[in-house]
Amino acid sequence: MNTFINNEVFNKKKVTFIMGATRTGQSREIEPDSHFTAEDFYLQAIVYIEKILKNQLVPIIVERSNSYIEKLVEDYVFMFKYKYDSCFIWIDVEQSVLNRRVDMRVDQMVKEDYTNGIRRSIDVPEMDKYLREETNIDGDDESKQMILQASISSIKRNTRMLICNELDKIQRLISETIWSLHHIIATDVCKEDTEEEHDEAWTNTVLQPCLDIVKRFLKNDHNNIIIECM
Repeated sequence: MNTFINNEVFNKKKVTFIMGATRTGQSREIEPDSHFTAEDFYLQAIVYIEKILKNQLVPIIVERSNSYIEKLVEDYVFMFKYKYDSCFIWIDVEQSVLNRRVDMRVDQMVKEDYTNGIRRSIDVPEMDKYLREETNIDGDDESKQMILQASISSIKRNTRMLICNELDKIQRLISETIWSLHHIIATDVCKEDTEEEHDEAWTNTVLQPCLDIVKRFLKNDHNNIIIECM
């Protein structure tokens, strides 16, 4: 979206927020690590927002944790929502489809690189028992495999719960903060099998509608910013 929107110069303070299921491969000004808190995000985001606005471009904020977005927008010190008009876009996927995607992603991680896939999850509490058992020379392979499968099932289950929590946060933000969100349904994109079909569905179902929303938003004479909600 940044490529399409920021090929023009805007002499306005506009920010777009995009929340929800987004694709990978995005360029980022901020690369958070595992200890990156909502406060850290807030402090860095306001610096980059002003930096981007000084270049007469539109900040586009994409964040998978809606708590981070809430901290930025609702903070009473920076007064973000009083300084800028914001466009909120919620990219949503049907829950059952999203759950299947989560399961497939976890299975793919393990299948593609069994050892590295597991060790990359070392910070995940669900893997603790397996990692301890793996180093036990007395533990037999069958026991390890059973523990591994139980751990993987726990990761899938807890990831689905996290997704539900994020969806609840979005609903709360809509009701309590009176955020006006543009709701984009991306379920059909996740149902495509080939990369070509997936890309075409993404363009038609998600990208183009989002671009239309943002372009209409940018035509207003108010001070605005763009935010993508997850």
